[in-house]
Amino acid sequence: MKTKLITLFLLLFSAFICLGQKLSPYIEVGTVEQPIEVVAKNVKEVLESNNFQVLGSYNVSDKESLKVIAFTKEYLKKALVKVKDRGALGAVMKVGLEFKEGKTIISYTNPEYILRAYLPKEFAVHKALVKEFSGNIKQAFSAFGNEFKSFGGSIKAEKLGKYHYKIMMPYFTDPISLNEFNSFEDGYTIISNNLTSKKGKTEEVYRLVDKDQKVAVFGIGLKNSEEGEPHFLPKIGESHLAALPYEIILQGNEVTMLHGKYRIALHWPDLTMGTFMKIMSTPGDIEDMLKAVCQK
Repeated sequence: MKTKLITLFLLLFSAFICLGQKLSPYIEVGTVEQPIEVVAKNVKEVLESNNFQVLGSYNVSDKESLKVIAFTKEYLKKALVKVKDRGALGAVMKVGLEFKEGKTIISYTNPEYILRAYLPKEFAVHKALVKEFSGNIKQAFSAFGNEFKSFGGSIKAEKLGKYHYKIMMPYFTDPISLNEFNSFEDGYTIISNNLTSKKGKTEEVYRLVDKDQKVAVFGIGLKNSEEGEPHFLPKIGESHLAALPYEIILQGNEVTMLHGKYRIALHWPDLTMGTFMKIMSTPGDIEDMLKAVCQK
């Protein structure tokens, strides 16, 4: 009886600890004394040799010192494209590379943080998968360092599924509809053509597609120097570069994006209201750029 009571106590204590756990949006692997392009090449090779799929990469804000690599893993993609409420957005993680003072800092998006937010109703179902995916990343990136230090602000784990920045601000469940098409195929063609022509001063960085599920996620660089990444990123923090590129998701015949006031705040959770006010026009600017990608 005593053993059972001790076991019960430990389980309850463990649950209590988890409830109070805080998570950060990024994990820093470490710093290497190599040029950013060399590190980028090595990161891609390590990802591929560990059976990740590299989806694309680009220089954020057109800066040679800032590079992002988008990647996924087949079992994560296969599971999340089936989540009807934009779950496929969580299937793509990103590595951020920042070159400073002759060294390259390597970081990546924290899968548990992102997926608790992007799977508000289904995280518990996929918890074991997220743990496996996180372990796979850590094992692969141990080739570059062993710090694995969380950074970028923090939010209590249990609050991420219902996260919003302030009262009256949007939630994950308040997306912006960019367009409705006659069919998934019609929408996919229109978006693809617009990205090829760089409509709205955009750049396609990656796409993740499952035509059987009629889902496509497009990662899109925002190149407009007055309204895009070169304008807003320096104001809110370039160390969070793995937040980019911004995504749109086509599910069925509708294409949507996460509201800028939600998505920016989620990836910069320590953003002060004063700093947020400096980019007050950015959520609307991003919507305009991405809407242009989705019009005939």
